[in-house]
Amino acid sequence: MTTPSNAVPDSSFESQAVTSAALSETRPLYWSIRRELWENRVIYIGPLAVAAVFLFGFFLSTICLPQRTRALSALDAAHQHEGMVRPYDFAAGLIMVIAFLVAIFYALDALYSERRDRSILFWKSLPVSDLTTVLSKVCILLIVLPLFSFALTVVTQLIMLVWSSVILLGSGLSVATLWTQVSLPQISMMLLYHLLTVHVLWYAPIYGWLLLASAWARRAPFLWAVLPPLAIFALEKILFNTSHFAHFISYRFGGPEAFTFPSKMTMPMDSMTSLDPLKFFTTPGLWLGFIAAAVFFALAVRLRRYREPS
Repeated sequence: MTTPSNAVPDSSFESQAVTSAALSETRPLYWSIRRELWENRVIYIGPLAVAAVFLFGFFLSTICLPQRTRALSALDAAHQHEGMVRPYDFAAGLIMVIAFLVAIFYALDALYSERRDRSILFWKSLPVSDLTTVLSKVCILLIVLPLFSFALTVVTQLIMLVWSSVILLGSGLSVATLWTQVSLPQISMMLLYHLLTVHVLWYAPIYGWLLLASAWARRAPFLWAVLPPLAIFALEKILFNTSHFAHFISYRFGGPEAFTFPSKMTMPMDSMTSLDPLKFFTTPGLWLGFIAAAVFFALAVRLRRYREPS
C-alpha cells in the first residue's frame, strides 16, 4: 500500500516540472512583449511619423544651409558649435518628447483596455501569470521605447548629417567644420545616458503610478491618475498655503541634476554637456523613486489578479 501513496506525489512533481519546462520553452515574457507591440503599434508608429515629418521640414530648410554656414563661419567656436548642433538637438528632443507622451498614454491604457474590451478573460485562460503580463508592459516602458527612440534619433541625425554634407559639397563648401562640430558618436553617447538616467530610472515611479491607475480605474484612467495629485495639491494649498507637493511633482517630471551645461541653450544630449553620474546616483530622490515604483508595480500586479472586467 505504500507504493501507490508514494507514486502520487512523484507524479505531481513530475507534472509540475513538465509544466515549468514547457513554460520556459514557450518564453511567455518574450511573447507577451511581442503581443504588446502587435496590439499597440503607436509605440513605434508615433515616433516614426514625427521623425519623418521633422526630416521633411529639415530637407526644406537646407535650401538656405550654405548661407547659414557662411554666416556661422564668421562667429567664434562656441556660437558656431551651438548654431550647427541646434537642429540635431532639436530632433533628439522632439523624438524623446513624443516617445514620453506615447509612454504616458500607453501606460494609462495598458491594463484598463483589456478589462474594457473583456479580452482579459481570454488572456487569463492562458498559462501567463499576472506578474509576467505586467512585467511585459514595464519592459515596453523602460526598455523598448527608450531603445527605439534612441535608435530612431541616431538614424535621423545621421540622415541629417549626410544630407547636409551633400548640400554643402554641392555648393562648393567644405564639410570639415560640420563634421567636427557635429560629433555624432559623442551626441549619441550623451543621448543614451540621458535616456537611461532620466527616461528609464528617474521616470520609473511615474510609469508605475500610471500603470496602477490603469489597473485600478473602471472608467477614465486619466482622471484617476491626475485627480489624486491635484486633490493633494489643493488640500495643501488650502490648509497650509504651501506648494511643496507641486514642487515635488515638478521636480520628478523635470528630471534630476545629472548634467552640467556650458550655456542655457545647451541640451542634455549636446556633446559639450558634462556628465555627472556620481551626483545622479547619489540623489535620494532616485532611490526613493525606485521604492515607489516597486510598490506601484506590485500593486498593479495584484489589482490585475483580482480586478473584474469593466
